[in-house]
Amino acid sequence: MPAGLLAAALRRSSATPLLTSYDDATDERVELSAATLANWVAKTANLLQDECDVGPGSTVALALPVHWQTAAVLLGAWSCGAAVLDTALEDEGRAAGADVVLAAQDRLPALEEAHDDASATELWGLSLHPLGLGMTGYSGAARDFAVEVRTHGDVFFPYREPDPAGPGLLVGEASLSLGSLTSAAAELAGRLGLTEGDRILVDERTAAEAGPVAWLLAPLAAGASLVLCRNAAPDRLASRAAAERVTATLGIRVEGVRELGRRG
Repeated sequence: MPAGLLAAALRRSSATPLLTSYDDATDERVELSAATLANWVAKTANLLQDECDVGPGSTVALALPVHWQTAAVLLGAWSCGAAVLDTALEDEGRAAGADVVLAAQDRLPALEEAHDDASATELWGLSLHPLGLGMTGYSGAARDFAVEVRTHGDVFFPYREPDPAGPGLLVGEASLSLGSLTSAAAELAGRLGLTEGDRILVDERTAAEAGPVAWLLAPLAAGASLVLCRNAAPDRLASRAAAERVTATLGIRVEGVRELGRRG
């Protein structure tokens, strides 16, 4: 199960960097240890369970970019036993049938237009602020994730145990069960050649196209850590790879660093 992958990372090393996130458009850098990410995951899972009644059989749609907060939301939803519908690539209409939608603030207007007043879907907005602050300049109906998630507990206990056979990730017309997410991640990690201790520089667009099994779960399954890059500035990549001690890249070429998924 996906939550087990994060638990394994905590056992290996709770304090070393597990996920580092850059946005070159805003010069942001955020670094999370396994312990810090686990804290965000627990708070998110408690919010989803207590505020939205999310559990096995629920569908949680994400209209979020590849981001450290997205990692916390994904793992939080899976901790509840919910199926995740990933709409990272700008398809707001697909989220209409979900029980809960968590969206970046800039995608809320399109989502509000796609959901009529009678919709039972609960809508939450994320500012994606580097310090996890709430939304500003927003007056719609969505609830503010960052403001409310902080009030929830640091330890999560599901009211109903997740079902490994239940849906975990919805991709087009296909789905992966919660139980198969972990095995799919381990299999992909093997095919990519990921090993424990790898530090992977990940391009946002490539990661969004590949999906969360590739950019989040496969590295966790391998015991690797992540450096996520949004709006990556090509002239910064070599120095960033050196500073972050990157050992492999996904969707980015850096001279002298192996590129995952590339042959020859």
